[in-house]
Amino acid sequence: MEEEEEAIGLLDKVLEDEDVFLLEECELGTPTSPGSGSPFLMAVKVEAGKGLEMRKLVLSGFLASEEIYINQLEALLLPMKPLKATATTSQPVLTIQQIETIFYKIQDIYEIHKEFYDNLCPKVQQWDSQVTMGHLFQKLASQLGVYKAFVDNYKVALETAEKCSQSNNQFQKISEELKVKGPKDSKDSHTSVTMEALLYKPIDRVTRSTLVLHDLLKHTPVDHPDYPLLQDALRISQNFLSSINEDIDPRRTAVTTPKGETRQLVKDGFLVEVSEGSRKLRHVFLFTDVLLCAKLKKTSAGKHQQYDCKWYIPLADLVFPSPEESEASPHVHPFPDHELEDMKMKISALKSEIQKEKANKGQSRAIERLKKKMFENEFLLLLNSPTIPFRIHNRNGKSYLFLLSSDYERSEWREAIQKLQKKDLQAFVLSSVELQVLTGSCFKLRTVHNIPVTSNKDDDESPGLYGFLHVIVHSAKGFKQSARGRWGRREAGGGGRRAAPPERSAEQWEEEAGSPASAAQDPGSILPQEFEIELEGSQSLRILCYEKCYDKTKVNKDNNEIVDKIMGKGQIQLDPQTVETKNWHTDVIEMNGIKVEFSMKFTSRDMSLKRTPSKKQTGVFGVKISVVTKRERSKVPYIVRQCVEEVEKRGIEEVGIYRISGVATDIQALKAVFDANNKDILLMLSDMDINAIAGTLKLYFRELPEPLLTDRLYPAFMEGIALSDPAAKENCMMHLLRSLPDPNLITFLFLLEHLKRVAEKEPINKMSLHNLATVFGPTLLRPSEVESKAHLTSAADIWSHDVMAQVQVLLYYLQHPPISFAELKRNTLYFSTDV
Repeated sequence: MEEEEEAIGLLDKVLEDEDVFLLEECELGTPTSPGSGSPFLMAVKVEAGKGLEMRKLVLSGFLASEEIYINQLEALLLPMKPLKATATTSQPVLTIQQIETIFYKIQDIYEIHKEFYDNLCPKVQQWDSQVTMGHLFQKLASQLGVYKAFVDNYKVALETAEKCSQSNNQFQKISEELKVKGPKDSKDSHTSVTMEALLYKPIDRVTRSTLVLHDLLKHTPVDHPDYPLLQDALRISQNFLSSINEDIDPRRTAVTTPKGETRQLVKDGFLVEVSEGSRKLRHVFLFTDVLLCAKLKKTSAGKHQQYDCKWYIPLADLVFPSPEESEASPHVHPFPDHELEDMKMKISALKSEIQKEKANKGQSRAIERLKKKMFENEFLLLLNSPTIPFRIHNRNGKSYLFLLSSDYERSEWREAIQKLQKKDLQAFVLSSVELQVLTGSCFKLRTVHNIPVTSNKDDDESPGLYGFLHVIVHSAKGFKQSARGRWGRREAGGGGRRAAPPERSAEQWEEEAGSPASAAQDPGSILPQEFEIELEGSQSLRILCYEKCYDKTKVNKDNNEIVDKIMGKGQIQLDPQTVETKNWHTDVIEMNGIKVEFSMKFTSRDMSLKRTPSKKQTGVFGVKISVVTKRERSKVPYIVRQCVEEVEKRGIEEVGIYRISGVATDIQALKAVFDANNKDILLMLSDMDINAIAGTLKLYFRELPEPLLTDRLYPAFMEGIALSDPAAKENCMMHLLRSLPDPNLITFLFLLEHLKRVAEKEPINKMSLHNLATVFGPTLLRPSEVESKAHLTSAADIWSHDVMAQVQVLLYYLQHPPISFAELKRNTLYFSTDV
């Protein structure tokens, strides 16, 4: 989108894009030697045919963008000659010195890229599998010295152009509307762009060229003659970007007040504020002495975006109210779970449509329309899904309430503010001019540029991990002896510039671990513990340690408020190259004196979701449900009945039952005794942690050789839930139930009634029908084998879309009035479609 590409400050964009480089570096492969030290001297194994075809696609896209860039440079150079001509007259628009400052090195950059384009174009148009063009990229990289000179002058060029615009109306008109030629095959002959935006383009181009080099290397066979040349070009480009960052990083977050004081930007981000009884998206800026809450103003095309200050609090006046001092939260209309789920379904469907359009080389306008729809749904989801309250108070005035997605995020903001408050801060009041200057600086100083939704991310950003992360916590040292109860919590979600994916909110990723309040004081006594966390687009693992709060006088006025004190928190990035190996990867997180040692192993969704039939038919796990019920002479498998009975006896009011994972070793122990039909099963169940029993039930359904709702009917369930006519949907969904084998149907109805009873306790256990559908939907419906749809979209998108539909199917039946087996079998509805 054009406004996203407008000039937003040199280092902001350079650093923003470097985050992408760091993500992409992980995907280049493994170093050729252990001591190489350089992320660019890596070997990449590529299927020759596929790799070379991808090379052509990457180069074609880059060539098209290079044409646009050259047109932008031409548009910038167009006014330079007439301006120079008038400089020697009696009425100059600008002086020669001003012209040379504003247009410094633009001509040289234009000539370099024109030559590069002219040489690359015929190679791409007359494509041959043996074509070489690495020398062109190497030469382009070797000329980055011109860009260095441009960068050093960039700030002065912008300031000069701005001053000249203010003092000369003629130049202002020129600089506000420069005409850029459209691409050769475009219907738009020209577009209007500001001079400020065009002056930023060279900065943007270096970062984009570096990303293209990453992509080319990934799809270039190691033995191809271009490979070493591209490696060298990438090394030069990366070193160039690093040198820019080092040179001007100190200027990046500083703003000078009218009094000449320096104010640094410490942290910023998009938060949801509860204002006037409704949710509003704000961009919050934390400076060294003030917290400023702003919103983006709506601007016309080509105009510089600006912020509008909603309120500010000097840090000297900012306090965090304790739970007992907090006012009751203002009433905010909560979005029902099913409406949030509908949004996720729409987002997932739109994602698939966009991928199909791209694969079929659809019209760019159609893709933009789909992207716009996706953004609207993602924006609504972003606005309505956060639930964790974050309150701040101005000791001289009113309180403010934000809603965040995770306790980790809230802790980050609180700690950043408290750290600054340790300094000797003075209270103050900003004049209107000072406030205007400060708000005006926000646009260039911001480090978070786009609303955190996936439609704002670049196509070449890491999509995150999809599958299961197995984590074994070996030791947790540094706790005080008074630390009891809940010692750990894990969050897996988006990382870097990317937020948690819309398929699932950050809160849903949060998995809690730990012992009951009566456990031993030393967490080491309950270690090691093993957990399995399901990931969808996750890029980082977060660990939080808490000190349990037992003060009954602290009345919690918000159900979502966690009053337990955070003792430490930390996170690590989930590097796909490291995690996706078959071996366990050991790591350590140190946080506030607490040292947590753990190992992790990632299993991709393709591998983890394969249903593997048991080789032994004597057990119950991995054995067909019809075989088990026939052997047991039962209608519902014994394991299902016993686990459900135990959960209803002592776990139905447990917070997060079925969502919180049990200890993996306990689950495996239960699995073994059920498979062996051990006579001590009941005694073991009564002593076992309830989350392990819930986990065993989930594992049983997950390991069935085919889903409970069967492979044969899976496509029909997917089509039925997509029907928009309620009557047709009812007819179809009930017909499908009747089509199930009796053991499957009876077990499904038994489980359905149990889950409804669990949901009745939602005020206590926090498990709504939607939460339960999210946990059990994929487990009960996921087919034993999934056909590859790689030609349509990425595996991650397919899975997210399928998972959403699976959740919707189970939610439909959970929300349905009681369904009787006898009633189903007695009633015959006409259904015209063959199943």
